[in-house]
Amino acid sequence: MKPPPPSQNPELLTRAHVTPFVVFMGFMILLQIIGGAIEWKHPDAPWWRQDPAQFVYPIQTLVTLGVLVRYWRYFTFNASLKWGLVGIAFGAVGIGFWLLPTVLYDAWGMHGPAQGALKLLGFAERREGFDPGLFHNPVAYWAALGCRFLRAAVVVALVEEIFWRGFLMRFVCDWEGDYWKLPFGQPRWISYLIVTGLFMAAHAPVDYAGALVYGSLTYLLCVWSKSLGACVIMHGTANFMMGLYIIATGHYGLW
Repeated sequence: MKPPPPSQNPELLTRAHVTPFVVFMGFMILLQIIGGAIEWKHPDAPWWRQDPAQFVYPIQTLVTLGVLVRYWRYFTFNASLKWGLVGIAFGAVGIGFWLLPTVLYDAWGMHGPAQGALKLLGFAERREGFDPGLFHNPVAYWAALGCRFLRAAVVVALVEEIFWRGFLMRFVCDWEGDYWKLPFGQPRWISYLIVTGLFMAAHAPVDYAGALVYGSLTYLLCVWSKSLGACVIMHGTANFMMGLYIIATGHYGLW
């Protein structure tokens, strides 16, 4: 009996959809280790010690892009103009909800940590984070900023949607069987609850409310469009718009 072609081999499909996510998250763990060992928040410290993410993120971006290219033939995006435009609209709405607590925090003139329900909803100052302004050289500044947008709007969008929607939504529905036989975007409560819950858990607590709304909208787009490409476009649009907001307002903690 002939083995299935690579694009239909369950083991290879699983490896292709999971490996980029594992590699990406491995760099996040590495950043935590390196940051704890060398980070020094001091004006006299070299840039790579003031913010180790400034050199870890570019390496992470390039390595993860290489892994995505390596497995590209195993991904089925089913992209179209119609669902691409819908994905853009969903991304704008989703990131609007995500950013709303920060916008209201400023609009209401709030200061210091929020309490109670406002804290649960993600009201916070969000000023401390990845800041390309660390570099005074214009070339270094634009290189850092460009790499940050590439990471957020392209790499993160691909890696997360390929894993969350392309793999995990199927896996949780039939992990003891051939889950690759399940059609993409098949709606089931178990996949919504588990995937959306894990998507929330992958973010900081301050982002839980935004991640719940955003993850629910992405799930809706997934089951409606049956298009992984639409979900990637939604994610890329949302992260790109968030990046523009961060640069315009200085809320680097959103990154």
